[in-house]
Amino acid sequence: MNPQPNTDSAQPFDPASRRHFFSHCAMGLGGIALASMLERSRLSAAPAPAPGSGSLADPMAPKSPHFTPRAKNVIYLFMAGGPSQLDLFDYKPRLISLNGQPVPESLIAGKRFAFMDSSHGTKLLGTRRAFAQHGQSGAWVSDLFPHTAGIVDDITLVKSCAADLFNHAPAKLFMNTGSGQFGRPSMGSWITYGLGSESQNLPGFVVLQSGPRGPRGGAVNWGTGFLPTTYQGVPFRGNGDPILNLANPKGITATRQRQAIDAIRDLNLQHAVATGDAEIHTRIAAYEMASRMQSSAPELVDLSGESEATLKLYGIEKDKPSFARNCLLARRLVERGSRFIQLYHTNWDSHGGPGENLEVDFVARCREVDQAQAALVTDLKQRGLLKDTLVVWGGEFGRTPMGENRDTTGRNHHIDAFTMWFAGGGTKAGTIIGETDELGFNSVTDRAHVHDLHATILHLLGLDHKKLTFRFQGRDFRLTDVHGNVIQKLLA
Repeated sequence: MNPQPNTDSAQPFDPASRRHFFSHCAMGLGGIALASMLERSRLSAAPAPAPGSGSLADPMAPKSPHFTPRAKNVIYLFMAGGPSQLDLFDYKPRLISLNGQPVPESLIAGKRFAFMDSSHGTKLLGTRRAFAQHGQSGAWVSDLFPHTAGIVDDITLVKSCAADLFNHAPAKLFMNTGSGQFGRPSMGSWITYGLGSESQNLPGFVVLQSGPRGPRGGAVNWGTGFLPTTYQGVPFRGNGDPILNLANPKGITATRQRQAIDAIRDLNLQHAVATGDAEIHTRIAAYEMASRMQSSAPELVDLSGESEATLKLYGIEKDKPSFARNCLLARRLVERGSRFIQLYHTNWDSHGGPGENLEVDFVARCREVDQAQAALVTDLKQRGLLKDTLVVWGGEFGRTPMGENRDTTGRNHHIDAFTMWFAGGGTKAGTIIGETDELGFNSVTDRAHVHDLHATILHLLGLDHKKLTFRFQGRDFRLTDVHGNVIQKLLA
């Protein structure tokens, strides 16, 4: 016996989701409130692309820069933890002669350090490493970087870098996004948003990691913030499948997968037309890219086609994940059109104490990267790729000229003066920019703030840092915020 329908007038209607209510009731409470507060053109973060522009189908399609670029791609070698410039590049004989003396009060007055109790009022620490001048530029490099010393005439050393934040996670965020606050897009995201990518089968922004752990702050360092998520960095694993779940489950054929992707695309397109949500097009593009990467990603990490001479140049041990392997993968990604490749290597946090001292652990970090980073520059140059590829090397800050009160030798975080280097991509090779005082505490010439570094990197890519903006919450945001000047001395 069929039950009689309930005709009680108090019975509620079929339930509807809140999203359904607000999207279908344009004149409801939510619609009226929004329309009264916002202009129609401000209801979305960015204006809709012009019809036929290709943006809807492929948000990563190559875009024209603001002016003729000097570089097309970036490989960013990020030494997570803050390498000591005083033990690598910034040779200070005066500091060595004053080793063990009290730090002048005038230097540290009003300064803040990550660990005040172990750094404030401690003694000066001269390097114990042997320095020598190299190349026609006469650049000073310590014995910890013998391979890097061999490429000094191919790189530009900037010894006067400066940052704002002295703790790791916010400082990494600042170096990557131009802000210590969560929610801002990373530099790689800004660049792929502005230029797209030449690669059809691999992400435009790829992240490779090596070392004992990931960088502090994690994925926010390569996140998109308020930009569409299609521009976020895609982390590749160091061994096994480069990305998990790329292979089809057992019993799923390529034909069945294609049918599923097509069906999902059609449903997403219908919803995109109804809502105008640009994020739906990001999702469509992600499905298509994932499908193509099922063959392109395994091919990328298969180094069997590389010569023994190339593997030996980088110092790669067969089937062993390493920074060296990631450097070679970075070159292969550039060859395949990826726009921004970022390599994180940990742990450079040399405070002293277990696992973080300058005598043993810092030496190990240097040996892990020295040969490969020099090989990358050499290999790019030999293949004619260096002129179009900008290589950036550095951490989130440097280290102090005084030691710390710990069991073994170490230095605290230092934001007022540290060293980075650049190669290729229109930079002036064999050049040294900036100088620090006789103790290496402050920059005395050509101070290069993080915002200036960002402005210069964008400039080399043909992007005006003042024009690369994105409207969000009623304001035009940019990587350099309201700061930044191009470092003209860095340009070839």
